[in-house]
Amino acid sequence: MIIVLTSERVLSNEAEQINRLFKEGLEVLHLRKPTFTIDGYRSLLEQIDTKYHDKIMTHQFPELTQEYALRGIHLQEQARIDLEDALEVTIQVYRNKGFSVTSSFHSKEDIMDCKADFEYVLLSPVFGSISKAGYEGKGFDVTDMSHTIIGMGGINETTLQKTYDLGFKGVGILGGVWNSEDPIESFIQIKGVHDSVVRITN
Repeated sequence: MIIVLTSERVLSNEAEQINRLFKEGLEVLHLRKPTFTIDGYRSLLEQIDTKYHDKIMTHQFPELTQEYALRGIHLQEQARIDLEDALEVTIQVYRNKGFSVTSSFHSKEDIMDCKADFEYVLLSPVFGSISKAGYEGKGFDVTDMSHTIIGMGGINETTLQKTYDLGFKGVGILGGVWNSEDPIESFIQIKGVHDSVVRITN
């Protein structure tokens, strides 16, 4: 599985590029714009082809899941912690409505300690981050875990094989796409290598 997270920055022609990514085979997009209001999210979603809405996970404003028939909600680490005892009930409420719920983690121990049943979790940083300077990778080995864990941090075409070797079930990409001169071409290259790696791994 390949997941792309949106850039935190405002990008020109962003919706057009997102549509292109889906057209090129992107499976899931995580919509993450920390500085956006709900209307900013709406404005971007309005420009993304509706046939792709069911492939989008939102990191904020969970009410948008129903408004735009999105794939589901992603609970960032602090949001998950803040829910405390209401976490499992919250997940069930969204599941009952047909939505997916995922979350972010930064240690294997926290994943193992969390009793909630997410569709998948993001674990980072696996390698040194491309999008965040000084964000050193931890080289997590998750081959001993049964959870569906997506590796993030420093993911590009050169680290894909290693990511799957470490036991990850998929990859999350941010800087590997958006920090390049041509995000679409970078994604196409990453996906080409990814598909070869997955065929070999399986």
